[in-house]
Amino acid sequence: MNKSNRKQDALNYHSKGRPGKIQVVPTKPTNSQRDLTMAYSPGVAEPCLRIAENVDDVYKYTAKGNLVGVISNGTAVLGLGNIGPEASKPVMEGKGLLFKIYADIDVFDLELNVKTVDEFVNIVKSLEPTFGGINLEDISAPTCFEIERRLKAEMKIPVMHDDQHGTAIISGAALMNACEIQGKKLDKIKMVVNGAGAAAISCSKMYLSLGVKKENLVMFDINGLLSSARADLDEMRQQFATDRKDIQTLTDALKNADVFIGLSAGNVVTPDMLKGMAKNPIVFAMANPDPEIAYELAIGARKDLLMASGRSDYPNQVNNVLGFPYIFRGALDVRATAINEEMKIAAVHAIAEIAKKPVPEAVNLAYNAKNLKFGKEYIIPKPMDQRLIIEVSSAVAKAAIDSGVARKIITDWDAYTEELRSRIGQNDKILRNVTNKAKQSPKRVVFADADTYKILRAAQIVKEECIATPILLGNEEKINQIIKENDLELGNVQIIDPHLGTENTKIYAEYLYKKRQRRGITLFEARKLLTDPNYYGACMVQFGEADALISGLSKNYVTTVKPSLQIIGTEAGVNRVAGMYMMITPKGPVFFGDTTVNVNPSVDDLVDITVLIAKSVKKFNVSPRIAILSYSNFGSNDGPIPEKTREAVRILHERYPDMIVDGDMQANFALNASLLADNFPFSSLKGQPANTLIFPNLESGNIAYKLLQEIGGAEAVGPILLGLKKSVHVLQLGSSVREIVNMVTIAVVDAQEKEGK
Repeated sequence: MNKSNRKQDALNYHSKGRPGKIQVVPTKPTNSQRDLTMAYSPGVAEPCLRIAENVDDVYKYTAKGNLVGVISNGTAVLGLGNIGPEASKPVMEGKGLLFKIYADIDVFDLELNVKTVDEFVNIVKSLEPTFGGINLEDISAPTCFEIERRLKAEMKIPVMHDDQHGTAIISGAALMNACEIQGKKLDKIKMVVNGAGAAAISCSKMYLSLGVKKENLVMFDINGLLSSARADLDEMRQQFATDRKDIQTLTDALKNADVFIGLSAGNVVTPDMLKGMAKNPIVFAMANPDPEIAYELAIGARKDLLMASGRSDYPNQVNNVLGFPYIFRGALDVRATAINEEMKIAAVHAIAEIAKKPVPEAVNLAYNAKNLKFGKEYIIPKPMDQRLIIEVSSAVAKAAIDSGVARKIITDWDAYTEELRSRIGQNDKILRNVTNKAKQSPKRVVFADADTYKILRAAQIVKEECIATPILLGNEEKINQIIKENDLELGNVQIIDPHLGTENTKIYAEYLYKKRQRRGITLFEARKLLTDPNYYGACMVQFGEADALISGLSKNYVTTVKPSLQIIGTEAGVNRVAGMYMMITPKGPVFFGDTTVNVNPSVDDLVDITVLIAKSVKKFNVSPRIAILSYSNFGSNDGPIPEKTREAVRILHERYPDMIVDGDMQANFALNASLLADNFPFSSLKGQPANTLIFPNLESGNIAYKLLQEIGGAEAVGPILLGLKKSVHVLQLGSSVREIVNMVTIAVVDAQEKEGK
């Protein structure tokens, strides 16, 4: 895309439809006149009076505790300079958007038409009753230093100038990890900082706090080296002035330097300058949009170099969004009176530690990467990593409490973690519970499609997370080649090639022959079938060589299920198997069945399927509230589907009087408790919506879960195969790595439960 197209796209993005990027959305009902009288007059008087009696109740009755002011005067906007407050508004709106999507913090952006420190400070101070915190943005140096200093001293809510401290915190975490990777000690490194603005000064202060020695740091501004001989340095720059006589230019400074920090302008560093640096150099070229040296030039100059920049299209982006949303989140949640050094240092260490942990597959997918891991091209987390809100916010909140600036003390940190998860829309508590259960007793899981990247990546994840011990079926040479090409880490994982035969093949073949000899299978055919990983894997589970089988990534569902039905068979008392999906929605989990096995179930089939699914839902510690769906509501329409669903409900009520089940009913009535109560108050589902939906045929169930997944944004976990004696689960064609990991977790818990029996 050429530059003019990009410019027009940006203009269209901001102007089309509703201009701008943010809006105010009510958080309380406003549908009736009564709602409006509560929201405004006369109902609003009650919280007003309570706050007048106790001013701290403003946090209880208003949005103050989750509201940050993003405030600028437009004097230093991005790389655009002093373009004025109006021109800064798109940036401030963007900052508000990032606060919301990353940390669920609401923002009012304020662009002030003021120039002096006194004017700015007086206006912002007067807004303290409105906000829970203040994020200063795009204010030119040196006034930004004085503005922040005064506001922090004169206000009792957290204030942070992100242009200073955001870059300092993120680059500080990156520096710690870069030094570890490059084999350097913070107190020994020789550092060159190019740029002496707000960000550079704050970054340098942070590096000193982390252990860099002041005598080992030299700084340059647009006029050259900050030297004690210069008379043009303000107070902030004077503290980084040097007496060294051996340095005159940036080239001089970089000779034998360990670290270059660029917060200046594009293309001011050459490859030859980098060649003069010490062994295993670290280069943070953070000027935007063009770094001090292009990534390709830097890497081309030194193979031993580790580089970071402000660019998202290259490794190791130093991006402030890794910090400010979560720092304010933690500060707001403990009603901190300030964001102090202890809180900033806590954020640095939390961010650095996340990069050393296994990367969630969702992050790999978001960045089109196959296996991000701690190293020269991954020294800090990616912005889409949802662990940031938990780890960084918790660390900041703890530091605020420990340093005495918190007005609210958190005692239940597990509950706080859950609160943080819920803020970013993670409605997968049930999955986390299942994962914890799986980790308590990991099982051996055999993968029948192991010669694919997705399966191998999922196997690595479940192994690292101690969810399961993977066993891989397939061509060993091909599997090892995929592992090598994608830099996967599976250690001494067991690999079996059924085509080559094993010492168990003869035993498995004889078992299969005896079981299916009256179904047309000869001993020769049984041996031949055992070269199929689905047959071999099912036999491993049957003979206790593995605890669970995962298959189906590259074959259709029926073909994959058939071997397990022939070899393992159904549980006692089960007449047929069924498939169930767990849909993770903002309103909680909803279970769908049958979505994969029974094409057009009869009345008896529907009864069996409902009983099977009800038992399975209980295993997730959920009390099933079951709706058997149709296009009819309690006889409002005739036809084969309403008739069979009504008859299935009648039988279920008769045989299982304790089961909460009703129908026939339409899906909207099943999921809307108020709608159901208003129209059909006799329903046994009255009071709460259904959480388990039984579809009249496979067609409707399959369509429904895929629509909800794609349009409704629900996460589909499944298909969970129900009714077999052993733990066998079949993936949908093309399942993602995340979906495979979820299925392995389910399979392990299923194996635990079957073992318990």
